[in-house]
Amino acid sequence: MKPKHFTVVERSAYRSLEDVVGCKWSAAVVGAIKRGINRPGKLERYIPGISTKVLTERLRKLLAYGLIIREDYPGAILHVEYRLTPAGARLATIIDQLHVLQKEHTAGIEQVEKLPALRKSGASL
Repeated sequence: MKPKHFTVVERSAYRSLEDVVGCKWSAAVVGAIKRGINRPGKLERYIPGISTKVLTERLRKLLAYGLIIREDYPGAILHVEYRLTPAGARLATIIDQLHVLQKEHTAGIEQVEKLPALRKSGASL
């Protein structure tokens, strides 16, 4: 028999997942890092519309969840780079799969939306 609701433990796990991937910027940050865009300034330029504050927040969140690692390069000019962890790479693969699904689904919707227009114009399928 199926339970009537999620257990507290299940709901907590979903909330953690939502906290990371439910944010509209997380997928973009993970995707950009996967493509080799790994410095904060480059990430900010690569992801249209993201602010410095939001990018910093997302990077901290992804670090806390173990999806990315931060590498500090000391020297005359200190710089920081981010890399995906194995878990982050798995998430990036899932995001890519969701992107493919979204494209396929959108194409299907566009075809369905064209049908009434074809009928009104008298065109035949």
